[in-house]
Amino acid sequence: MKEGNGRRPDAQPRGPIEILLIEDHDAEALLIKEILEELPLPLHVRIARDGMEALLMIANGARLPGLIIVDLNLPYISGHGVIEQFHPKDVPVIAFTSSQKESDRKLALELGARDYVQKPMDLASYTEAVRGIVRRWAPRAPGQDAPSQARQAS
Repeated sequence: MKEGNGRRPDAQPRGPIEILLIEDHDAEALLIKEILEELPLPLHVRIARDGMEALLMIANGARLPGLIIVDLNLPYISGHGVIEQFHPKDVPVIAFTSSQKESDRKLALELGARDYVQKPMDLASYTEAVRGIVRRWAPRAPGQDAPSQARQAS
């Protein structure tokens, strides 16, 4: 299930595209990072294991990412809290979650998530969902195309 309220930003990145992945399950975070790093784009992926760690990264001077991918069910500060904090900064925040609750989807979008993507259960669909998030939302330099291996519609 996907739903969004906008398009990727027109910001023109200098150097690699910074992606902040906020995921509390280590194996899943590493899988997502591996999928992202296989894309033919210059990416730098930072991982935070909870909402508090993500907010502290930025508060302590880490560069503001070009894209945030956040799970909703996080310890300390939930994914909804992260969305609310980053929404005014005009950084696309994408909820990537296993939650099937309509209330979670609705709240995430109301708080400013640019998209809500339910995590598929099979690996091929999961991989394509992650690629689709980057294809749709990651800022690109002028003339830089979407990843060639992920050109199918998501």
